[in-house]
Amino acid sequence: MPKVISRSTVASSQDARPTESSTAALRVYYCICGEFILVIDKVLSALPRRRTDNAIIVRAQDSEAGKAHVFKLNAVPGDSLIIERQDGGHERQFRQNCPRCTLPVAYQPTPGLVKSSEFFYILPGALTQMQGQVPSDAFDGEVLTQ
Repeated sequence: MPKVISRSTVASSQDARPTESSTAALRVYYCICGEFILVIDKVLSALPRRRTDNAIIVRAQDSEAGKAHVFKLNAVPGDSLIIERQDGGHERQFRQNCPRCTLPVAYQPTPGLVKSSEFFYILPGALTQMQGQVPSDAFDGEVLTQ
């Protein structure tokens, strides 16, 4: 069998303008159990948060107010909850859970597919960029009991 030798050269310049594909890098996020949950075109810390529960807002559909994010959510439908807010109002949440450990990681205001709502929300402290690393805000608001 003849030996195959190939050579390639990669050239880059610090002065080159960024291409559209290089600025649209995708970010990967994991559940605290290590399961892949989300790939998205933005860093989650750069996205806005809800005032009611500090959840991260992800635009799932294009509208006049803005363009939808490019994302893929790997989650399974969970329970439907009715949350009572401090102002006396109520909100229905259709939860999305981790397929491995079944922890809730996100929710949306309508049933069905994630992209069927204009927005979906990532629960605070639910996702991390490093597998096996607990996010710093995972236990915010928790009360330790002994």
